[in-house]
Amino acid sequence: MQISAPIDLDAYLARIAIGVAPDPDAAGLAAVQRAHRLAIPFENLDVRLGRGISLDPAHVFDKLVHKRRGGYCFEQNQLFLRALTAIGFDARPLLARVWLMATDIPPRTHTLNLVRIDGEDWIADAGFGGSYTPPMKLFDGSQATAPDGADFRLSLTEDHGWLLERRGEPALTDGRTTSKDWQAQYSFTLENVAAIDLEMSNHWTSTRPDTLFTTRSVVSLCLPSGFASLVDRHYTRHNGDQHVEADIESATAYRLRLNFVFGIVVDDVEAGGLGLF
Repeated sequence: MQISAPIDLDAYLARIAIGVAPDPDAAGLAAVQRAHRLAIPFENLDVRLGRGISLDPAHVFDKLVHKRRGGYCFEQNQLFLRALTAIGFDARPLLARVWLMATDIPPRTHTLNLVRIDGEDWIADAGFGGSYTPPMKLFDGSQATAPDGADFRLSLTEDHGWLLERRGEPALTDGRTTSKDWQAQYSFTLENVAAIDLEMSNHWTSTRPDTLFTTRSVVSLCLPSGFASLVDRHYTRHNGDQHVEADIESATAYRLRLNFVFGIVVDDVEAGGLGLF
């Protein structure tokens, strides 16, 4: 697997509804990441259907671009990294420990990207399953605010390297947990990440028993001013002042919600294979 294999950039830009590639600067980085998160849903349905998660670049591109499915961080940020490289950015992957809901030191089960612009490092993440995390310049004390009002800050810690914290809502993948206090989202170091490191983390994340991704069906999508999620049968939509929650009662209603809200098409057999009804 090549970490940054060549990509059909025009097809990718069409998928995220950008007509022309932006300049490889801070504004361009923000534009591409934002468009990516608004267009391509986060989802782990292939894990729940027993298909596994392939990181073969051609497979990832076909799934997320041509088949208009979503994926989780190892797929999303690989595709995003390849697009950034094709646009002209200097970018590479990092691995992170996700602290949200953790009760002990978590494994490195998340990947994001480090982007260098005009001699300065930025973090850019198109694959976190929670609400939008904006690109951030990497320095101790860096802060940013997302369109949904959530605040973010970076700090350099002694034990776990860089720590990204968030404050605001929704904080977690299901969209139901909110906090006015700072919460640790994930930590990471800047050491080089090889393709085999991503393969191993992806394998653990997609096969480890009794974890979020192997026990629950998770689908989410960033909205212009909020976030929508479908965790098993529970649907949440938060957009500006609007907030809706409901439990999906049938496989047919589940398929319709997947299609009309998240743009994901599954058939009756796939919907039944999730074991939700």
